Amino acid sequence: MDSDETQHLLPGGDTVWVLSTSAASENLGNLLTLYRSGDTEPLIFGDAGQPEGVVIPFEVWRALVEASTDEEGFDSSYSVARHRLKNPSGPSVPIEEVAAELGWDLDEDVDDSEFRKPK
Repeated sequence: MDSDETQHLLPGGDTVWVLSTSAASENLGNLLTLYRSGDTEPLIFGDAGQPEGVVIPFEVWRALVEASTDEEGFDSSYSVARHRLKNPSGPSVPIEEVAAELGWDLDEDVDDSEFRKPK
């Protein structure tokens, strides 16, 4: 890798390449060309090999903002759960249907370590 890049170890064990701030500024034009071609790889930059900022495509940013502020989705999920709890004598609904209705992926790995009893 270029000497302007430093490998940085993340807390979860993954690594990212951190570009120096000066090199990042020199490469912004090239990055825009990559984004226009459909590449969505983020540009992580900072000083002394420490990640301090990231540049991502605008559409990725919009999707992140939408996902993080989905109040309507929360309200809908809350409404469905509240209705079902108020009407427990209603027909049984398979968990797969409930998950689909709430937008959950039952195959997604979930970190439940904070809920496990210590051994």
